[in-house]
Amino acid sequence: MKIIELFKYLIGSKSETPDDGGLLDFIENYLPDFTAIRIDVEDVKNLFLYKKFGYGEHLCFAGHVDVVPAGKGWETNPYEAVEKDDYIYGRGSQDMKSGVAAFMQAVKETTNFKGTLSLLLTSDEEGDANYGTVEVLKYLKENSMLPDAVVVAEPTCEEKFGDAIKVGRRGSINGYLTLKGKQGHAAYPEKAINPIHNISNILPSIAGINLDEGDEFFSPSKFVITDIRAGMQVTNVTPNHLEMMFNVRNTTLTTQKEVKEFIAKNFKDLEYELKLTQGSYPFKTDIDTKVVKNIDKSIEKITGSKPKHSTAGGTSDARFIAQYNVDVIEFGVINDTIHSVNERTSKKEVENLYRVFKDLIEFW
Repeated sequence: MKIIELFKYLIGSKSETPDDGGLLDFIENYLPDFTAIRIDVEDVKNLFLYKKFGYGEHLCFAGHVDVVPAGKGWETNPYEAVEKDDYIYGRGSQDMKSGVAAFMQAVKETTNFKGTLSLLLTSDEEGDANYGTVEVLKYLKENSMLPDAVVVAEPTCEEKFGDAIKVGRRGSINGYLTLKGKQGHAAYPEKAINPIHNISNILPSIAGINLDEGDEFFSPSKFVITDIRAGMQVTNVTPNHLEMMFNVRNTTLTTQKEVKEFIAKNFKDLEYELKLTQGSYPFKTDIDTKVVKNIDKSIEKITGSKPKHSTAGGTSDARFIAQYNVDVIEFGVINDTIHSVNERTSKKEVENLYRVFKDLIEFW
């Protein structure tokens, strides 16, 4: 197959999380010269493919074959690659079957490499991600097979192909606060403690406030309130307590400790309970590492653009890879229709992504 034919084939498989739609078997057969390791856990399918060309460094390409549900309102069949006006429509076209197709074709055509090339693929990135990449990494660690560098082919570009790579990601701290009160009759507010009234004075000091100033790679950690609820949906009873949920997409400058101190400062003299969970931890790959410098060169060679180094956006499986002190970056097509109705990407982007990966491998 050529790159666009391969890309269309991947889109044509309905692989909603955690179903791989048969794609991991297809990929294993597509790369018969690579040694395949299957690490399936529960209903999640994982595949690690590797080929040792020489005794040099181990370069890995990582990604996921699963997609989010298509939803309603598509102008085309979301599980049929439809080509229109130089774009290819289909669920997963940006996130991230374009990336998977590009590195599959690039490694398939590689005949000479100084070290080891590998692919890490899962069907559990868009879901809870409990049994996907994390399980493969555990296996690789236990068997001394961790790569030296990883390229995750998530969609990263912003306005034109080649304008951005991800060299890190913010973390995510989730907060659950219960503000205590004393239930009472609305006609006798002096006999009650109304948590809604109490928090109303605090909200201007916490809502949308930056917990740090960020740095050249990270935007500030912002306190974002996502839900507030209290009461019994009646007009004559004040509530006994109030529940607030919030999220902080944190930089390396803010941890749970700083969040707890921020809450304590603003809710002083009030009775509350606070629970924090860490959905993911922030990380940043040194821009002087080989993988960053080499992908920069390949992108500039193929596109003529020098990419900026970004940590913006949500999260990806790169966060798991970074925990093993492996240099990891993300690079893929433009990210402007992921998870949306009529998701699509251009043929030119997919072809150029494949060329970037070919060049990266050739000059590694």
